[in-house]
Amino acid sequence: MKKIIYLKLFTLSIVTLFLACSTSDDSYQNTSTPINESLNNNGSNNDSNSGSSDNNPNTNNQNLKLLSLGDSYTIGQSVCETCRFPEQLKDKLTTQFSSDINFELKIIARTGWTTSNLINAIKTENLPYNYDLVTLLIGVNNQYQGQAFSLYETEFPQLVNTAILLAKGDKTNVIVVSIPDYAFTPYGNGNEYISKDIDKYNEFAQAYCTNNHISFVNITDITRQGLENPKLVASDGLHPSSLAYSFFVERILPIAVDKLKY
Repeated sequence: MKKIIYLKLFTLSIVTLFLACSTSDDSYQNTSTPINESLNNNGSNNDSNSGSSDNNPNTNNQNLKLLSLGDSYTIGQSVCETCRFPEQLKDKLTTQFSSDINFELKIIARTGWTTSNLINAIKTENLPYNYDLVTLLIGVNNQYQGQAFSLYETEFPQLVNTAILLAKGDKTNVIVVSIPDYAFTPYGNGNEYISKDIDKYNEFAQAYCTNNHISFVNITDITRQGLENPKLVASDGLHPSSLAYSFFVERILPIAVDKLKY
């Protein structure tokens, strides 16, 4: 009787062990198949997502913000709105970058503004500190109005530092443009004293920019061809023409493109 019981128990153990092994094998096989399918599906999904991303024109869209600070030379006195140098610069930049890049331009400038006027105007604008490129051209009215040069020595650096703050706090995003020489216009009539004063202002500005590793673009020599080439002077006989501004942009553009690359 005991032998029979032992035999039954032995037989039951063998069957149980067999079933356990069989169940373990089935479980492994069932698990391995979904893993392989999952890998294949993920690969397919990645391809699909990649394709949809490439086909979505908005995926890489980016807005680049431009800010131009100055006076009549920035607002473009006596030329059309699209003729002033910030607008021409924006148009040229558009051709240099992908169509997915949108350029936004803001100009804070007015004819007759001195450094003091520009400082006050910026304060009232409550501007964000997120511009990708900032240009600054200021000082001619300080000279024209006979203000003390010491005021420019104080306020020009202040404006440069403000431009840097507005350019995301990065001085490499700032371009300072030299002051045109209005002596070489019918209005200036070749007055050498004007030219000497303009040189004084520009030399200070350039030295400050050089010492602080800020880009400075000299366009003054272009305007000094105004008496020889009347096409460089606007119809008012005093300010640069659209053609003159296009020559400004030729010098500013490569520097601007280099700063905006990403």
